[in-house]
Amino acid sequence: VQLQASGGGSVQAGGSLRLSCEVSGRTFTIYSIGWFRQAPGKAREAVATIAWNGRNPNYQDFVKGRFTISIDNAKNTVYLQMNDLKPEDTAIYYCARRGSRYSAYGNWGQGTQVTVSS
Repeated sequence: VQLQASGGGSVQAGGSLRLSCEVSGRTFTIYSIGWFRQAPGKAREAVATIAWNGRNPNYQDFVKGRFTISIDNAKNTVYLQMNDLKPEDTAIYYCARRGSRYSAYGNWGQGTQVTVSS
């Protein structure tokens, strides 16, 4: 399974971006997809996850009410709609796949940079 994140850019605080994670390969092996981010000098952190069947979207508290994760199975693409962006959302955003509820996220795709200016 290969994952490719795209859609990043530079916006002002309060702006919006939509990230896309295109998935290819053996998609039947996917249990869930997650969006993660890593800011300079900080550890990578989870942002949102969703089951491959579109159920059970889950968000970290710091993005609840602002970000929405969704999936288009026909396009094998997972989206992260980001609204009301804040400077602290500045990071490289990655998507990753989990093969089961008991496995770790892996198959990290190349990230996409999101920069939010105040």
